Amino acid sequence: MATATFPDGFLWGAASAAHQIEGANINNNWWEFEHAPGTPCAVSSGDACDSWHRWPDDLDLLTSLGFNAYRFSIEWSRIEPEEGEWSVAALEHYRRQCAACWERGLVPLVTFHHFTTPRWLTARGGWEASDAPERFARFCDRAVDHLGDLVGWGCTINEPNIVSFMGYLAGIFPPAVQDVERRRAVDASLCRAHRLAVDVLHGGRGDFPVGLTLSMTDYQAMDGGETQRDRIRRAMEDVFLEATRGDDFVGVQCYTRMRVGPTGALPAEEGVPLTQMGYEYWPQALEAVIRRAWDVTGAVPVVVTESGIGTAMDSQRIAYVTEALAGVRRCLDDGIDVGGYIYWSLLDNFEWVLGFAPTFGLAAVDRDSFERRPKPSASWLGAVARANAIDVPGRGA
Repeated sequence: MATATFPDGFLWGAASAAHQIEGANINNNWWEFEHAPGTPCAVSSGDACDSWHRWPDDLDLLTSLGFNAYRFSIEWSRIEPEEGEWSVAALEHYRRQCAACWERGLVPLVTFHHFTTPRWLTARGGWEASDAPERFARFCDRAVDHLGDLVGWGCTINEPNIVSFMGYLAGIFPPAVQDVERRRAVDASLCRAHRLAVDVLHGGRGDFPVGLTLSMTDYQAMDGGETQRDRIRRAMEDVFLEATRGDDFVGVQCYTRMRVGPTGALPAEEGVPLTQMGYEYWPQALEAVIRRAWDVTGAVPVVVTESGIGTAMDSQRIAYVTEALAGVRRCLDDGIDVGGYIYWSLLDNFEWVLGFAPTFGLAAVDRDSFERRPKPSASWLGAVARANAIDVPGRGA
């Protein structure tokens, strides 16, 4: 074992998303989707982790563990529940949350769209509506005017590639359709929304880095699979990575690899363990996608805005993150600008169609009392954050 150190000012934190932890987000498309007849959702998000009321507990937990950053999202459908109708109370709620982060020594990384869209917009087409990018930019403008001076980092859209793929090709996120051309149209809409949001956020109140977060996978071509790999990677990643060129940063989010053969994606390799999500246990994927993001964007700085594992074995979580961080250190050694590591997730929360079954959290949440119960991995990763260093196999840095 050797000690790998990280640069001064490196961000260490955990992440959440409003719909997954707040509870009772009734005005967005996901709440509607969870309650629709024949929904693929295992359960409703319901009260989730009750973080709408218990967010100070979440911040206190992060601080007590030793982190210096918190990534969370603000809920568009609370702030603009009907088109053009703004909730000052909701804006004040998120302003208080940002201020409380700074008071506790936490840098707030604020995501402006994390999967959920107001019902009023989805009723007329969601991201397929011709003016959807402009409506999102208007929301960002209103939000940044209210709380931009307290934002540490701004993430425009979380995983736009998952919004389009799961909603318009796989058909298991809203609006649950399978149409290649509609997916491409939504991809273009999301890229335009990002570019408009970047301009609005840069021109608004405050002064903070702005970027997009992208779900990335270590796509590996098996014998004869290079063409298919490149095709999949182009549609899933490159169209969005190219839209981030010139941004302040790109948020890289990675959990596993995918092997690709001549006819497409291959099943998991025999002998490789699977996580609760059915992903291959492959922590080394993070290093591969950081390097790729750096190359494709033309050296846009990287922040790991999500990395983690859904597992019931907390020792496996520690092993996974240890190997992932060793890869981050190797990227730094090679001159890649990586500004932080944000673990997904702070809490065991609502994991979309799978409900509350996958447990990514550093802390468990009692489903009745909402008590936060930190796991051993929480103290372990907090100690890494305090030390700004980790013991890893191999050469230190």
